[in-house]
Amino acid sequence: MHSLVTQDQIDTFQRDGVVLIKGLFKDHVETLRAGIARNMAEPGPYAAENLKEGEGGRFFDDYCNWTRISEFEDVIRNSPAAEVAADLMSSNKVQVFHDHVLVKEPGTSKPTPWHQDGPYYFVDGIQNVSFWSPMDPVKGASLRCVAGSHAWEKPVLPTRWLSETNFYPNEDEYMPVPDPDAEGMDVMEWEMEPGDAVAFNYGTLHGARGNTTETRRRAFSLRLVGDDARYVERAGPTSPPFPGHDMKPGQVLREDWFPVIYQR
Repeated sequence: MHSLVTQDQIDTFQRDGVVLIKGLFKDHVETLRAGIARNMAEPGPYAAENLKEGEGGRFFDDYCNWTRISEFEDVIRNSPAAEVAADLMSSNKVQVFHDHVLVKEPGTSKPTPWHQDGPYYFVDGIQNVSFWSPMDPVKGASLRCVAGSHAWEKPVLPTRWLSETNFYPNEDEYMPVPDPDAEGMDVMEWEMEPGDAVAFNYGTLHGARGNTTETRRRAFSLRLVGDDARYVERAGPTSPPFPGHDMKPGQVLREDWFPVIYQR
């Protein structure tokens, strides 16, 4: 296994669906900061501002830009993230699913809503991992994850962040979005330095507090999949949508769009 990972961390990831990996991107922080700056100056088609009128600060996010922003591709291909992902997932290969940038400027009180990523995606399988890495020191605005939520019997209902409406029509197949703090769930949260990464399963419930500090909170996320990842149809449009992919249910994700970046 990679030197950044221990067997205990692998066991924790498998059991809890989340673990902290110190220094995963520590040698790539400046590259990622440059990529985020470029992303914000040149937003892609999925860029969003996630605040309602009258809410203070700025909450920017954008995804699926790694093929046009060279800094992101450099880090995806040359950082230890893919090998670490293979260890955590117990997978022989690792494919890129997508990248995601989330920036909360100082004075942004809006939290990132509690959600699971999996219900938004057209990917099925348990061998998957998201890395969430801050490019600024974080304390109160860090990612928060509910341990063990990836093993819940029902997925959490996906909703649109801004309108707070349901993402799919078949509501009975999902559980309502819980309030982990009020319900006494096991919420994992860490103080983090630039380049540290929270690794979590697509089924792990997570969110983040608002950024009421005087420091920006820039975060880079990388979503990867392993051996058992298969295309699955959802009841409505997925996010990211990847229009024109032409995949059929049960197929491995097409490697020309979702390249293999690590193979044992």
